[in-house]
Amino acid sequence: MPSSSKTTAVKSGLTDPTVNPSRRQFLEKTGTAALVAVVAGNTNPLKAEELVLEPGTYQPLDPAKKVRLGVVGGGFGSRMFWNFEPNCIVHAVSDLRTDRRDHLMKVYECDRSYESLEKLILDDQLDAVAVFTGVPDHAGHVLAAMNTGKHAISAVTACTTLEEASRMKEVKESTGLKYMMAETSYYRPEAIAARELFQRGAFGELFYTEAEYFHPHTESERSSPNSYWYYNGQRTWRHGFPPLLYCTHATSFLVGTTGERITDVSCIGMLSPPGIPGYAVGHNRYDNPFNSQIALCNTDRGHACRVQSIWTGTESAERAQWFGTDMSLYMPGSGGQPFKIRGPEAAPGSVPDYRRRLPPSMHSVKTSHGNSHTHLAHEFVSAIIEDREPAVDLYEALAMTVPGIVANESSKRGGEQLKVPNFDRTTG
Repeated sequence: MPSSSKTTAVKSGLTDPTVNPSRRQFLEKTGTAALVAVVAGNTNPLKAEELVLEPGTYQPLDPAKKVRLGVVGGGFGSRMFWNFEPNCIVHAVSDLRTDRRDHLMKVYECDRSYESLEKLILDDQLDAVAVFTGVPDHAGHVLAAMNTGKHAISAVTACTTLEEASRMKEVKESTGLKYMMAETSYYRPEAIAARELFQRGAFGELFYTEAEYFHPHTESERSSPNSYWYYNGQRTWRHGFPPLLYCTHATSFLVGTTGERITDVSCIGMLSPPGIPGYAVGHNRYDNPFNSQIALCNTDRGHACRVQSIWTGTESAERAQWFGTDMSLYMPGSGGQPFKIRGPEAAPGSVPDYRRRLPPSMHSVKTSHGNSHTHLAHEFVSAIIEDREPAVDLYEALAMTVPGIVANESSKRGGEQLKVPNFDRTTG
């Protein structure tokens, strides 16, 4: 994206002057090889044997250590397979709906339930809380859990406003507790492959990424009394939700691969076809007129990224394309696009089954989102037991989430290029 004299700091509450723009060292996440490749370029492309993708093996945790977990949200929260993780005990569950509470109790063979998250987090036997409630409630529910001394994992996205992002950072740094965002795209097998190839320097300089999330909202989903948009005739949080406030299935393909931070964004919004009920200022709680948003971004390394989230059409996909000076990698798509690596003469033709890195009890479990759910559960539990930050910790989660918040504002301003505030770890 070219620089522009029109580039502005984000207004109307979108700039938090308390945020320190410093960030932790890239080396923490990706290692020396990747850092050298990014800074200096890879002048000697890797040999074929260096490009072999290995499935890896499981490294057992201390069997005596267990994480006692509370699961909140009986929809997506019931599909995370916590009970297949040998170091996890689902101690309690909660949902406002009786039918979903009962479902959670059955799935996780748990006999303790609470009518609300507010009651569950007071259980002093819990180590951590899994928040799988509606997106607008994630930040508030995570903060409530952490303020009672519980580690937390939430579904995407981490938050929907910059004010929430700032509060999450403050609580994280004041409590020292662990937070993880359950970003499924981070553990799609092609994303794992791209990340590990990047860490070896295989891309050379990875100068451009295209990332997209297609999830068409059909007429039946928008109008049925018991659908994504409605429950018992009442609107759910999904009614008219802005596409790029749900951006992390796309942005994680960049942030989760290279560790880059998006610094500027210009976004256009569309309503296609025109006149769809529910998309208009004053017709939904978000004053959102768009069912598609497409953003062009700059990064802190001078690279570009296109990010889009689209609620219309027939395509259904979470995919990316990574372009480097020595190699490019293309994810498969529902339109028939194959997995492809271009560049090296003997590039891998397929990605391995990375479930071998999980506990044996999870090897045969198949999930949606590219078999990512078990990886997410195992990573969160492992981070707590090993007393380390999870892969998609708060700082990575906000680096994936915040660009979408700013992009949504940009689309309301006709594509004006706006600065993206940084919420990385504060260093003294």
